[in-house]
This record gives sequence, C-alpha cells and structure tokens, in this order.
Amino acid sequence: AVAQAGPAAVNVLIIVGKDDSPVYEADLSSAGSREDSPHLDQFVIHAALDLVDELVWTTSSPFLRVVDKFNDFHVSAYCTAGHYRFMLLHKNRNEENIRGFFSELHDLFIKAVLSPFYTPNSRIESPVFNQKVYA
Repeated sequence: AVAQAGPAAVNVLIIVGKDDSPVYEADLSSAGSREDSPHLDQFVIHAALDLVDELVWTTSSPFLRVVDKFNDFHVSAYCTAGHYRFMLLHKNRNEENIRGFFSELHDLFIKAVLSPFYTPNSRIESPVFNQKVYA
C-alpha cells in the first residue's frame, strides 16, 4: 500500500506590478495532496486585486491584512509605495507571521528592483531573490 500524503499547506505568492502584470510568482505550498485546481490560486488572487486597489486608499499601512476569502482560502495583501502589490493566498490565518513575511519580502524586493540589471515592471528573474523568498 502507498502511504497517502496529508493535505498540503497552501501558500501562493504573487507580486503584481503597477500595470496589473505579475512581476513574480512562487508556490510556497508544502508537499501533500490538493483537491483544488492549481489555476484556482491565480483566479482567487486576481479576483482580489480590485479589492486591494480600493483598500489601499483607506489606510496608511502597507499591510492590508486579509482582503478577500474564497471557500477556506484567504488572500492577504501588502502594497508598496510604488504600488506593487504582494498577494499571498493561504488557508491558515496568522497575521503576525504574514506581516513579518511581507516586511522581509519588501526588503528583498527593494534590493531586487534597485539592481542596475532590473528593468522596471518586468519579471524578477533573480535566483538570489527566489532563493530568499523560499527561505
């Protein structure tokens, strides 16, 4: 008999640029089984973008908390001063950990976009950035 893996902890990160194009995507989910379609992640995150664009003007905080829910998925968001949106799809609510993750991600993001090799609003292809996000 083959041992079945437990359900995966779903964590999908997308960084969206000013023109609503994805600049960076990472599936940070744990190993395990998933009952939903992988396309559902992107659909839920993109559906939340309009809500982020409305919420961003109602607060001075870059961390917008949970901006949308779909079934048992939550979408948390963070908006930089340059209007790049960090969107995280997750199942477990843990605002302090997510706030800390977004804060560290913002630091990594600033270092990546300040690189002379980075073209504004293009995809972030840096292996170093990728490695640190997964860490």
